[in-house]
Amino acid sequence: MSGETLSPCCTTGHLHDGHPTGSYRYIDGFQVYFKRPPSNSSENAIILFTDAMGHTYRNNRLLADNFAANGFFVVMPDLFRGDAVPDIKSAGFDAHKWMMNHGTQQTEPIVRAVIEEMRKHGCRFIAGAGYCFGAKYVMRYLQEGALDAGFIAHPNWFDSDDAMCVKKPLCVVSGEKDEVFTGAHRRLMEKILKTIDIPYQMTVYSGVQHGFAVRCDPKKATEVFAKEQAFNQAIQWFKFHLNAGTKFVS
Repeated sequence: MSGETLSPCCTTGHLHDGHPTGSYRYIDGFQVYFKRPPSNSSENAIILFTDAMGHTYRNNRLLADNFAANGFFVVMPDLFRGDAVPDIKSAGFDAHKWMMNHGTQQTEPIVRAVIEEMRKHGCRFIAGAGYCFGAKYVMRYLQEGALDAGFIAHPNWFDSDDAMCVKKPLCVVSGEKDEVFTGAHRRLMEKILKTIDIPYQMTVYSGVQHGFAVRCDPKKATEVFAKEQAFNQAIQWFKFHLNAGTKFVS
């Protein structure tokens, strides 16, 4: 398993400039951040599964807004019910206890409720974009009747059982210097995806570490390039499978 503990790189990085313009609402008692596309349609949607920083973290809201600007209705749930990690180095923070409080038992009811609510309200195509912590739930819900296509960046807590759940197209991006999702983990994931025989794509960006797709250093051109390319990769992956890839039968 990758990232058996919450690592400092899961919450460290750079806060990005910008002014998120989405809104908040509640589904089954937990909060979600959502942003509509210019068309105002909810037919083609993305669920953004965040890192440990959560749905109120500015970088994550800016990501959600950017996905919406590219034509998708975006919903970003609070996977932690108000208990996101602002900084792993905070005084008194117990990483082990936090992990125990946010396992699959606690998180999957949130995921299921969001998917059900979105299907109920006319979302025909639902993709999942997962970063760090959230990547696990993209893999676990790439199933018929749940998510239609997935994109994950530098997953944490990678488990081969999660990858074995994948039944729909998946795009994976990671950093060459990632000490959480290592080269060995990448090779294992690729082996599993080949065995499952689903459409997949795997990209490694040189010179960047864990978290680059969310918290890159805006003053380092290599990191900014990797972040922007990873985002564009997600958009193109989703649009392809929205149009042509929806014909894929698992």
